[in-house]
Amino acid sequence: MKQIAILGSTGSIGTQAIEVAQMHGLRVTALAANTRVDTLVQQARVLRPELLCVADESHYPALKEAAAGLGCRLLAGMEGLCEIAAHSTTELLLNSVVGMVGLLPTLTAIAAHKPIALANKETLVAGGALVMNAAAKAGVPILPVDSEHSAIFQCLQGNKRNQLKKIILTASGGPFFGKPKADLQNVSVAQALNHPNWSMGSKITIDSATLMNKGLEFIEARWLFDLTPEQIEIVVHRQSVLHSAVVYQDDSMIGQMGVPDMKIPIQYALLYPDRLPCPTKPLSLTDYGTLTFAKPDFETFDCLTACITASAMGGSAACIANGANEAAVAAFLAKKIPFLRIGELVTRSIETLPITELTCYDDVVNADRMARAFVAEQL
Repeated sequence: MKQIAILGSTGSIGTQAIEVAQMHGLRVTALAANTRVDTLVQQARVLRPELLCVADESHYPALKEAAAGLGCRLLAGMEGLCEIAAHSTTELLLNSVVGMVGLLPTLTAIAAHKPIALANKETLVAGGALVMNAAAKAGVPILPVDSEHSAIFQCLQGNKRNQLKKIILTASGGPFFGKPKADLQNVSVAQALNHPNWSMGSKITIDSATLMNKGLEFIEARWLFDLTPEQIEIVVHRQSVLHSAVVYQDDSMIGQMGVPDMKIPIQYALLYPDRLPCPTKPLSLTDYGTLTFAKPDFETFDCLTACITASAMGGSAACIANGANEAAVAAFLAKKIPFLRIGELVTRSIETLPITELTCYDDVVNADRMARAFVAEQL
């Protein structure tokens, strides 16, 4: 019985991971959420983990009251997240928190030689070199949970890595695919949160609407699979059935397909290398009938362009783009800036701020803080 710890247990990935764990008899030994104490405690009543953590320390008193009598050891803040990551009972860490907060727990788990199922893309976007170098030295596997990176990982199985030519990273295109920039001037928060295929948290849904999410995945794929920017092609695939593909030197393309349901990549990461029945419906190609593919609009969706540029720039550029985006998305959700301003701020951040080398965790934190301060100054 594999013992797993879940950071971000009350979010979309976390709740689906719990469903997979219950179906296959995995023992959940630790749960952590940011602020949703009521949901966290409800999960704990069912799963009876040893450790329970709320990342936002201001919610610790509420957790202490709600979890009284459960027998869990209660934790809070970054210290609590890192304690879970390195705990003796953690055999696999699912990191599904949102944002830069996921980086230090990832590094902590690697130092403790804990395998990681990674759904926190900011970990590799902001600190890719640090994370992958540390994982390589420690011999710690990082199993991708994002549907696209999971697809690539699956398509690489049983093939020689040095014969890979490039990867095809698919994108749904979000709710505004095909619309010119002029039509996006007055996009509301509700419209941007209306994703055509996936049910996700607000931040990642906005990132999908701006295509920033695909830009982050572009950067993440570089680190996960040791690629150059030229080896990554982004293709808009509206149906989200082909989750991504790889192309080998003989120009054979191998893709992974399935219904747009995150339980499939979550389960693959949690049970790797085994494949067992998954609590989702099977894919019927005849139900879909037609699958379409198109080139992304790099001019309209400048967040995507900024991420590709940042990836080529190297150093702290990707970290700055990520930090600026997090701050800009928060401002948009708070209705402080218009939708198109997100891409403008991300682009200006990498054009304006100094790009430096990232040699340690503090370097990443400082670059992220500088990006957020830059956005705050522009509001």
